[in-house]
Amino acid sequence: MPRKILVIGAGKSTSYLLDYFLQKSTIEDLHLTIGDLNPDAIPDAISNHPNCSILSLDIFKDIERKNAIQQSDIVVSMLPASLHFKVAQDCIVYGKHLVTASYISEELKTLDKKAKEKGLVFMNEIGLDPGIDHMSAMQIIDRIREKDGKMLLFESFTGGLVAPDNDNNLWNYKFTWNPRNVVVAGQGGAAKFIQEGTYKYIPYHKLFRRTEFFDIEGYGRFEGYANRDSLNYREAYGLQDVLTLYRGTMRRVGFSKAWNMFVQLGMTDDSYTIENSKGMSYREFVNLFLPYSPTDSVELKLRYYLKIDQDDIMWEKLLELNLFDAQKTISLSHATPAQVLQKILEDSWTLADNEKDMIVMYHKFGYELNGQKKQIDANMVVIGDDRVHTAMSKTVGLPVAMATLAILNKKIVTPGVQIPIKREVYKPILSELKNYGILFREYEVPYLGYNPDSVAS
Repeated sequence: MPRKILVIGAGKSTSYLLDYFLQKSTIEDLHLTIGDLNPDAIPDAISNHPNCSILSLDIFKDIERKNAIQQSDIVVSMLPASLHFKVAQDCIVYGKHLVTASYISEELKTLDKKAKEKGLVFMNEIGLDPGIDHMSAMQIIDRIREKDGKMLLFESFTGGLVAPDNDNNLWNYKFTWNPRNVVVAGQGGAAKFIQEGTYKYIPYHKLFRRTEFFDIEGYGRFEGYANRDSLNYREAYGLQDVLTLYRGTMRRVGFSKAWNMFVQLGMTDDSYTIENSKGMSYREFVNLFLPYSPTDSVELKLRYYLKIDQDDIMWEKLLELNLFDAQKTISLSHATPAQVLQKILEDSWTLADNEKDMIVMYHKFGYELNGQKKQIDANMVVIGDDRVHTAMSKTVGLPVAMATLAILNKKIVTPGVQIPIKREVYKPILSELKNYGILFREYEVPYLGYNPDSVAS
């Protein structure tokens, strides 16, 4: 009997995941079942494969969901993070392993004891970020500790960007992941990190003006802004005594300053709805956030409000998005400002069929060894193939697929709700990822510590 893998959710990040399972299906004796709310959208090359079955699956229909999980050997949930718990509960009941690429929720943590009692591996955060970031960081941190080095500093940044050949707008950015996550990034509390032994907090309205800069050889300069909570992994990584711990999101230089215009206007707000949003022009939307004037144009009011000169590149970036177009209209009813902004940006920032994305990850490790302070910089750059086989889907999907097969093959056996920080997980997966061009370049550099001069005021 073939071993049965159930993948729930077949969205943008699953192209490499599904390909991997089907390419391995004969030699590894696998049968793949894909459960999705919209099965017709699954490509024919996948759905027609002899070792694949397609299932119309609504996870809110309990009988459908439970039957599908009961008939599998392992479940891969590629659903939104908020929906994993429902799947995880069934996996406990029916004794099935579970793999997700999402952050572990507080709800999911409550299942740890039951998963251990049943010998079940609930592997989470095994995508890109979180995922490859954990594994690559722990590999180098463990190596430093094996030499009796003491960690002083750890910084990590990841960015989903557009490939250099297709970087053809003034924002140097296109959507390569869920656009909503980009629009609401940083909201919900101050960013927290440790800098030279001192706790630091950046409120949302200042987040995009406090950026750190760094260079990636062959790819130029980038900037990073702080993630909401850099302290989450202090204990998991064993960095309780580290002086600097900072995790962030990477963009091309200039993006954050420009994005801050939307933040200051209030366009990224997702807490209220606009009553008459449907049919509203882009120009009318912009005017919602500006003071009334019987004489001044929308353009003049906005420039005055944001203190932008007409020859400023910031102004050119706004013009490029057609924000002042009186003919383009919004099709969303009772939408929040963030939802409207997302729709406007999707007009300009969606990858064309022949365009490619790029993933960049950068780590900085500061440590002390034999009384000397040292530093290792490590970076990874992955370029996508096209709009379907993206670098994002590759770096998210392949680690998920590899972990799933390793659990089936009893190479990953430690039970419980976990993230991929153990050697039994990260060593074989990082090794296999090299075969797909996903690898880190490491550089020994002079120890710089946390560089305050690299942070914008």
